[in-house]
Amino acid sequence: MNDQYRETEAGDRYARAAFGLALETKVLDKVNGDIATLKELLLSSAELRNFVTSLVYKSDVKLAGLLAVTKSAKLNTLTTNLLGVLAANGRLNQLFPVINAFNKLYAAHTGVVTADVTSAVALTDAQLDSLKTTLAQTLGQSAEINTRVDPALLGGLKVRVGSRLFDASLKTKLDSLKFALKRA
Repeated sequence: MNDQYRETEAGDRYARAAFGLALETKVLDKVNGDIATLKELLLSSAELRNFVTSLVYKSDVKLAGLLAVTKSAKLNTLTTNLLGVLAANGRLNQLFPVINAFNKLYAAHTGVVTADVTSAVALTDAQLDSLKTTLAQTLGQSAEINTRVDPALLGGLKVRVGSRLFDASLKTKLDSLKFALKRA
């Protein structure tokens, strides 16, 4: 996984502070929407992602650029202030860890678990709905699904929920069979 996406202690602290303030001021859903918007913008634009995480630009320049890009999103004041604090403290490079930590806090607060699903081919909407229903029944909680495609799996799925991994990929089954045949 790329370093800019990993969890950090600083990211956790900023996320907890923003989450607590959003909860206290009753703007949690709006700030969560803003966080989702920021994540989507950063994931969809490599240039913006590189700009925000770059060490070449000063924090005030990065903040001005980020706010210019997000202007049409009409971010909540708390979200804008979070970006300002990150910039003032030279921590805009921690934006991804802050976003990820905030998302985990929000999911825990709303009782939604996040499932990371890796498949050999892109899943259809019907398959995603079926998987979401199955996960909800199995876990007793609703699940938000993050998908990823990895052709190396050959077929099947890998589903990670928290520290649990369900591996029903064809690659793993073939590897197990290969190992069993070597031992025989």
